[in-house]
Amino acid sequence: MSLCDIRNSIHTEAFLVSHPANIQYLTGVNADGSLLLMRSHGCTLFVYALEEEIAKKNVQKGVCVRLMPAFEKIFKNIRSCGIESDRISIETFMNWKRKYKNTKFVRYVGIIERFRRQKSPKELQNIRFALSITEQLLSDVAKQMKRFPTEKELAWMLECQARELGADGMAFESIVAFGSNTSRPHHRPTDRRLKKGDIVQVDIGARYKGYCADRSEVYFAAKPTSLQQRIYDAVREAKEEAKAAVKFGVMTHTLDQIARKVLRKHGFEKYFCHGLGHGVGLEIHEGVSISSKGPDIPLLKNEVITIEPGVYIPGKFGIRLEDMVFV
Repeated sequence: MSLCDIRNSIHTEAFLVSHPANIQYLTGVNADGSLLLMRSHGCTLFVYALEEEIAKKNVQKGVCVRLMPAFEKIFKNIRSCGIESDRISIETFMNWKRKYKNTKFVRYVGIIERFRRQKSPKELQNIRFALSITEQLLSDVAKQMKRFPTEKELAWMLECQARELGADGMAFESIVAFGSNTSRPHHRPTDRRLKKGDIVQVDIGARYKGYCADRSEVYFAAKPTSLQQRIYDAVREAKEEAKAAVKFGVMTHTLDQIARKVLRKHGFEKYFCHGLGHGVGLEIHEGVSISSKGPDIPLLKNEVITIEPGVYIPGKFGIRLEDMVFV
């Protein structure tokens, strides 16, 4: 993908990019409050003075960096401009319309995100490195969870270790849950202490050069009960069967149905309360949604997705296993 590919997809005099992940994808720059103006003769990234030095250092070839005060001077002469209508607030849109009365704004939805689904070799390299850090973190949990006996302490240890291993930070707020807290898929770490017999759910991801990883594993503080083992085995089977079906062109509903069929066979489908997975890249959730409730679309070559079936028994425990898959 090149900037030319994006420009050729747009039929207005200019296109204004405001979503940070899209700006980073197109320019290599992650700068707060920046705007990217794309026109047929070139692209200009407008940044605030605090971000100018780092922007000029990281910007991709072919993109000019200018300070934000120059934006209004240039933009007022543009007669038609495409915007990311799904990425800006109504307030921002109305403010632009009031300010630039002579500009016709044309709304586009997901135009850059469609290009972002297929990763370049460099993007894949960054994601794989983020994933390798995440795998190292998960491999250490069983040893560390007794040394860091609360959810918050274990989460903090993992986040510190991620940076020591080369991560820029975490891709999302780490999910560390003990015991009955595991029945809540998006539980936030608390001061709850580890108890004998607890299930431990860890859902984490490192971020490297802006790119995300996303993995989830389950650990047992003692020998699992018969029910815990049955659910763990069912979830693992659902995950592996869905992963085995991942390939270029497979439909998202097909993958979701494969996992649900396995859980149905074991009597646990009604406890699976979310989609099977999602796309991953500069954002932890991007591109495709692998769910029977979402659009049924084919996977693309070089897309990166997650497969994450789960079973959650309210008030008791939950088990979710998540892998990343490179199509």
